Order: sequence, then C-alpha cells, then structure tokens
Amino acid sequence: MTKPNNPRRTLLLTGASRGIGHATVKRFSAAGWRVITCSRHAFPENCPWEMGPEDHIQVDLADPERTLAAIAEIKQRLDTQELNALVNNAAISPKAEGGKRLSSIDTTIDVWEQVFRVNFLAPIMLARGLAEELKAAKGSVVNVTSIAGSRVHPFAGAAYATSKAALAALTREMAADFGPLGIRVNAVCPGPTATGFGGTMPSEEAKAARALKIPLGRMCEPEDIADPILFLAGDAARMITGVALTVDGGVLVKNDTPYEEYFRRR
Repeated sequence: MTKPNNPRRTLLLTGASRGIGHATVKRFSAAGWRVITCSRHAFPENCPWEMGPEDHIQVDLADPERTLAAIAEIKQRLDTQELNALVNNAAISPKAEGGKRLSSIDTTIDVWEQVFRVNFLAPIMLARGLAEELKAAKGSVVNVTSIAGSRVHPFAGAAYATSKAALAALTREMAADFGPLGIRVNAVCPGPTATGFGGTMPSEEAKAARALKIPLGRMCEPEDIADPILFLAGDAARMITGVALTVDGGVLVKNDTPYEEYFRRR
C-alpha cells in the first residue's frame, strides 16, 4: 500500500491534564495531529480530543523507573515508529505552608530532587529514549520553561525556578547534540499565565490588576502558549533550533516596575 503524502503526525505531550498542557492537546488535535499524553493523573474526562483515553499514559515522572517503563509503552503505541514532536510540559512547583514560596534555604533535599526529576531529568530521559522515533520523523522537541528561570520570582520556589533555568540551558545543549540526527530542539518560555498553576486561578479582578503592568494589556491564557508550541513543532519552524521563545505579553521588556507587581495577588 502506498504511503500517504501527508501522513498524520504524532505528538507526545507531558503534563496534559490542565492549563497549558490541556490547551496544547486541544490545539494539536484541532490541527489534525494524533496526541499521546502523559500525566500523573488519569485521563481527564473534560478533554474531549479524539482517542484521548486510549492514547493517555498515567505515569509519575518523578520516578525514573516508571518513566523508563512509560517510554517502552510509548514505543509500543507508535505504530508508525515515528514521533513528530515531543513537548516537555510537565512541571511541579511545591509550596510552603499557606501556599508560600519555598526559598533555597527552606527547600528540603527531597523536594529539590523531586522537582528536578520532573522538571529537568524527565525531559532528557524522554528525548533520549525516543531519539530513534524522533529521528525517523525528523521531528522536534519543545521544552516549556518559564520566565521564573531568569530572575527571582515572588511565588515560584527556588527549586522550580532553577530547574527551569537548567531546562533552558539543556535546550541549547540538546539542539547541538540532537541536530545531527535531524531533530530540532527549542523552548517556549511563558510569562504570567492564567492557569492556576501557582495554587489557585486568579480572579478576573486580579487578572485586570496585573494586566495594567503588562505592555500588551492582559495576562497570557493557556491558548497563547499552545500556539507558539505548535509553531515550533511544525514545518514553519523547520530551520529554527536552540531558541527560547518568550511569550509573556512584554513583561520582561518593561523595567520601570518591580517584577513582583506583575504577579501581585488580590
């Protein structure tokens, strides 16, 4: 049988159950991609994309052995033996009592290790474990970092921020190392996004207050991050690699207001 000229593309996405991951799944699915999702949660019934439950793998990426087992399962599900894109979106950001920020002094070694296993080690484990499938498709990797990785953040803990800084550095290293295989590696670096990732969803009043300090006049919504991820994964970005694309509405270009005011809670 003749292979179709435009076979359906396949995405593997981690951290798919909410926020940016949820929006990214819907965006790729709407564009005709097959989406395989990984999350520590069971398949969320409020995410109605095609083949959702059948293409969801429940895995705790903080556990290296379970991550390796998930990679083996993913290989079995890739019936074409090609993987067009890997989006490393899963992340954790533990908080202190009352939802307060965990500083570098307060964060226990166990928490440091857990955060780095999910936010930093899992992305490279997945990319290395699926390198042959990515190579076969001349695919791409998109790592989701954070502007918290570039300066002290008033809410994101020290372990989260440094893991995201490390992931940004890893993106550059991967771009150099995976490039000869025909695999592109880039990062999307979100700014303040209305996801509830910091603990609770911001109220409309809080979003409006924060928007006053953002040059484009509003916080990012998850869909604002999903579209650049799709761009970097697709053919339009075929000669882009090693890039960290900041998507923050201009937060980092406006220096006349203290950083924490962009995130002030009401």
